Amino acid sequence: MKRILLILICAFISLNVSAQKADKGWKSLFNGKSFKGWSFSENPDSFSIEDGVIKVEGPRSHMFYTGKYKKHNFKNFELKMQVKTMPGANSGIFIHSEFEKDGWPTKGYEIQVNQTQGDWRKTGSVYSFKDVKETYVKDNEWYTQHIIVQGDNITVKINGKVINEFNEKTDRGEIGDSGKRLSSGTVALQAHDPKSTIYYKDIMIKPLP
Repeated sequence: MKRILLILICAFISLNVSAQKADKGWKSLFNGKSFKGWSFSENPDSFSIEDGVIKVEGPRSHMFYTGKYKKHNFKNFELKMQVKTMPGANSGIFIHSEFEKDGWPTKGYEIQVNQTQGDWRKTGSVYSFKDVKETYVKDNEWYTQHIIVQGDNITVKINGKVINEFNEKTDRGEIGDSGKRLSSGTVALQAHDPKSTIYYKDIMIKPLP
């Protein structure tokens, strides 16, 4: 009995060590209490915090990470967060972007968040460059959206499954370059319209070499 207990304790310690190693290098960008480190474009009231979760609901707006970590300038990185969409909701996660005080962001790439809204470009699309038509998750359920940016490549995972792989040199899509590309930049979340309600939490980033 003692031997079994010892084995279980060792296994538990091993799992904890593994989890700590897995978390190494990740940095939280949202503290669950305030929008410290974030800046808003027009209509900042489209973003609020409820029970430690970001609620996105209201007219067009974007919240950009402008905090101190890496001077909010990321080149190669992994970005991971928990997302929940309500029926008919549209949103987006911007990467390699920079703060703009109004309008739709003109720099960087948008990774789409949309399960059932009318736009045919669904969650995981590198918007208008390499789009996804299939829906991999349901409204009203939390899921993990994981974006990996390495060199010319963007990989999008949903709940651990790769659903989109984009190469900047070969996948131009219907609008081509359009001046949107940046070699590095910040990340942002989108409030698309008053009929869209989306929730975000556990926003984590890990710089890569």
